[in-house]
Amino acid sequence: MRQSSRDATSPRRSPFWYNNLKICAGFVVIEMLCGRTPQRIAFCKTTYTIRSSLQTGRALLGSRRMSNKVTEALSKLDLMVQSASTSPSQGQARLVAAQASATDKVRCVRHELVDLFSEAIQKAFPGLGSAEPALVSACNQPKYGDYQCNNAMSLFGRLKGTDDAQKNPRAVADAIVANLPPSEIIKETSLAGPGFINIRVSPSWLAARTSAMLASNEGIASWAPEGYEHKKVIVDFSSPNVAKEMHVGHLRSTIIGDTISKTLEFCGADVLRLNHIGDWGTQFGMLIQYISEKRPEGLNASTNEDVADLQVLYRAAKQRFDEEDDFKVRSREAVTALQSGKPEYVEAWQRICDASRREFEKIYKRLGVTIQERGESFYNPLLNGVVDDLMDRGIAEVSDGATCVFVDGHKIPLIVKKSDGGFGYASTDMAAIKHRISEEKADWIIYVTDAGQSQHFDMVFAAAKKAGYIPTDRDIRIDHVPFGLVLGEDGKKFRSRSGDVVRLVELLDEAKERCTSTIKERRPDITDEELDAASSAMGYGAVKYADLKGHRTTNYRFSFDEMLSLQGNTAVYLLYAHARIASIIRKSGIDPEDLVTKGAKLVLEHETEVALALHIARFPEAIEATLDELTPNRITDYLYDLSGVFNQFYNECQVVGSDAQDSRLLLCHAAAVVMRKCLSLLGITVLYRI
Repeated sequence: MRQSSRDATSPRRSPFWYNNLKICAGFVVIEMLCGRTPQRIAFCKTTYTIRSSLQTGRALLGSRRMSNKVTEALSKLDLMVQSASTSPSQGQARLVAAQASATDKVRCVRHELVDLFSEAIQKAFPGLGSAEPALVSACNQPKYGDYQCNNAMSLFGRLKGTDDAQKNPRAVADAIVANLPPSEIIKETSLAGPGFINIRVSPSWLAARTSAMLASNEGIASWAPEGYEHKKVIVDFSSPNVAKEMHVGHLRSTIIGDTISKTLEFCGADVLRLNHIGDWGTQFGMLIQYISEKRPEGLNASTNEDVADLQVLYRAAKQRFDEEDDFKVRSREAVTALQSGKPEYVEAWQRICDASRREFEKIYKRLGVTIQERGESFYNPLLNGVVDDLMDRGIAEVSDGATCVFVDGHKIPLIVKKSDGGFGYASTDMAAIKHRISEEKADWIIYVTDAGQSQHFDMVFAAAKKAGYIPTDRDIRIDHVPFGLVLGEDGKKFRSRSGDVVRLVELLDEAKERCTSTIKERRPDITDEELDAASSAMGYGAVKYADLKGHRTTNYRFSFDEMLSLQGNTAVYLLYAHARIASIIRKSGIDPEDLVTKGAKLVLEHETEVALALHIARFPEAIEATLDELTPNRITDYLYDLSGVFNQFYNECQVVGSDAQDSRLLLCHAAAVVMRKCLSLLGITVLYRI
């Protein structure tokens, strides 16, 4: 006999549904649904009883966080009706996906704990004059806990002489723990020393967090830290000089700036990548004059052949400029002709810039870097106006014939116009910062240059503030991101055997060639196309990673042998680590995405499984630290540690063919997803087989 539709579609009441319906308490009485049939839920929904209440409550809320909770409730309500006739596992998978996609972003574990412990502190000690934010950080010794709350000792001092005073810091810690609100995040807490609260994160919560990320439509993007969406950020990096080849010094600015830009873009920022190339100034008079005298017919007879080898051109012109006073005078006259817009001089200048631009683009293409050129010449029409404005408002003054801005904390002034009427870097940078704030409407400006320019940018920022170019009616963040030198293996400034600065193109060529030999030895049957792709990814990736893995302010020693090693903290080691995970998944013959779709459950039982899931869940914290400090090594440190934690898991836990195969494949998949995102942010191409 055919069952009625009511009997056919009604599952038994499950704690799963009950637990996921108990949200938004205090805004709407949604608990009335507990124990009701799917038909009743659908009926309530179609009559808008619940939905209207939730939407009205969301509109009236002032708290973004609670408004997101209501949005989440609406999504869950939709999903429950849709899942009523599906299997429990499919229903759970869909609901997990809804949890991940219903809110803007998933907050990092540390922030979740900060909220819990801040609430506990407020409840335990209501007499505090001001809120005490919880101090939660990763535990230095994992055997004691995953995180640690360190408020007890400072609170003990604050509470002395009040009604909430405790006999010692440990008693303060006990009170905090006793007032922790119910939470699925915390498995257990313990006290250490005078009042440190060690926190162990729940494995089931970690499993749910990881599963939600895998099931989310946004994937790993759902873990991007909040607070950066729609911010206009300008990142000024690379900045080579026209008519000179890019050298190893430009590598640092280029890849540090690229990683910062990629990380900001991942977090939803609107990033404008600017290449402030040196395409204007006295050196062009020297180059143009040299070209004009190279041919009897002068500039009108010059062709692209005259700028075919810019390095040769620059050296030859510079030699004459340094040795011949008459040539130096004629070169300065050529600058005046260029600045006045004399057609043949502008045409020659354009040919020089075009030749340089072609060479720059070859390097950027190899490095996988995208950047918009906006050189010094862009700001040239603005310079007189900026200087006049500074003078008119009394910000600048004439000193020894030069127009200067004096700023507090510096003995020397910022010269915005030279005594001979010319302009320098300070003039251009003042015009640039004004344009970027007033015209580009930047919320954040980041300059990535060598540490030797730190004083210059300190003065530019101070002068811009004094001039009112940095407004006070909105928050604007401006950072100089300095970096150290690249040293040779002898510990001295990195140079070629002839003593010249190392050309970047030659450095990249050698890195690729070395990797080509290594890969051929390991895979003699590899195709030429695969070999080219793998050697490029590995070679260029090795150069980038070696630069990024140390703190940017330190000098680092350039060594091909070290950066191309299969052991230790290198890109090559990490690329092999990812390829190993890909191999494990291939060996299983199962697509992890199919497991996600089917609602396969991730269960964390072995201690190395839990450790791996915890480290995966800390990915947002690494990204947050990277942007807080503008230090890409936060990503490299996290990535290297992730590889080590995965190796411990794989050594202890059989994946393919085990009873927990599906769960462990999901864990491998999650590790690979996070690893790929880290490599991508570092500008390193991922390899699935080497």
